[in-house]
Amino acid sequence: MESGQNEVSDDVAGRASITSRRIAAPRARVFRAFTDPARLALWWGPRGFSNTFHEFDLRPGGYWRFIMHGPDGTDYPNESVFVEVTAPERVVLRHLNGHHFVLTICFTECEGGTEVGWCQAFDTPEHWRRIADFVAHANEENLDRLAEVVAAMAD
Repeated sequence: MESGQNEVSDDVAGRASITSRRIAAPRARVFRAFTDPARLALWWGPRGFSNTFHEFDLRPGGYWRFIMHGPDGTDYPNESVFVEVTAPERVVLRHLNGHHFVLTICFTECEGGTEVGWCQAFDTPEHWRRIADFVAHANEENLDRLAEVVAAMAD
């Protein structure tokens, strides 16, 4: 698996964490790892975190409400609304509580599998700068976990 930086568009420059990962699996399988709540709960978040999903309505305007459980026992309520769902190419969501951001995940067919593009754009450059190091590390762990779940899936 490879990871790297995508180009930063002008509208999110200075306020976004952007990365990508090539996953050695067909795009439909990688997309399914996001759209199937049971699979998504297995990999969402940094290492050591688990999830309890309360609502996962994958459609524009649909809500995703869940609790992320930290390895130290701390619970982190999360609420997002889906802005765009274009199967199997792209999902855009707006995170509504805690840290406010728009997350765009792109699934692009490429030689040897699927390139997963990940752009997490915060409301302000100041907000992003305060947490940029943590977010970059956490997003890489998230993509590591995604790749592990996808590798264990059958088509």
